[in-house]
Amino acid sequence: MFDKRYYYLIKIQYLGYRFHGWQKQPDVKTVHLMIDRTLKFIFQDTRFKTLGAGRTDAMVSANEAALELFIYNEPLQDFDAFLDVFNLNLPQDIRALSIEEVDKEFNIIQDSKLKEYHYVFSEGQKNHPFCAPILTTILEPLNVDLMKQGAKLFEGHHNFKTYCYRATDKGQYIRTIESSEILDNAIYTANFFPEKSYVFKVVGKGFMRNQIRLMMGCLIKLGRGDVTLDYIEDTLRLESTEVMDYIAPASGLILHSVNFE
Repeated sequence: MFDKRYYYLIKIQYLGYRFHGWQKQPDVKTVHLMIDRTLKFIFQDTRFKTLGAGRTDAMVSANEAALELFIYNEPLQDFDAFLDVFNLNLPQDIRALSIEEVDKEFNIIQDSKLKEYHYVFSEGQKNHPFCAPILTTILEPLNVDLMKQGAKLFEGHHNFKTYCYRATDKGQYIRTIESSEILDNAIYTANFFPEKSYVFKVVGKGFMRNQIRLMMGCLIKLGRGDVTLDYIEDTLRLESTEVMDYIAPASGLILHSVNFE
């Protein structure tokens, strides 16, 4: 007798500051580990499996991430009741946002999706310590107007090998960035935030390991005067062999949304 499977798409959000990323690892606390522990407590003897739409690094947060839940033999009867009990038992820095049933053809890894990442930062001053989980402080003054010009250079179809951590000669590094811009921050606010902060917003279908943080690292170097706009253009050329030597801190990075087409 074959087990019948039921398929669900769950959207979640989490503060990543105390987690070692999404993926389960030995002897450390990760987001996926805590989600599976919570589901095991809720479902008791019901078999289930979860699969994330992608991975986030240690200390990276998510305003909206996605996972697929497979349940064997016993379908969920009441989505609202499930969300209530799920959130009741999840740690306070993880929250389930929504759940919907999908069919067996849905593949959370392979199905086309757009991801929007935000990198939140300020410059020129030391900020309140409460900012640390979601806002990176660059103590040196930065030329943010020049950084805004540099961010636009990442838009389009380019060779992003320079912006992949530990890239090899065997990877596929030609990617398309739908949107890349630095905006005044009006999205993430608190009374302890600095008067002025910024968001580096990037939208695309697929990102490589540490890609956004390496792009942000290059923009910080641009703002400091260490590199030029021409340098960024050169790193995106097909023949580029440049290796980025500065990666921006993880705690400013937020997976803002995941949208399936």
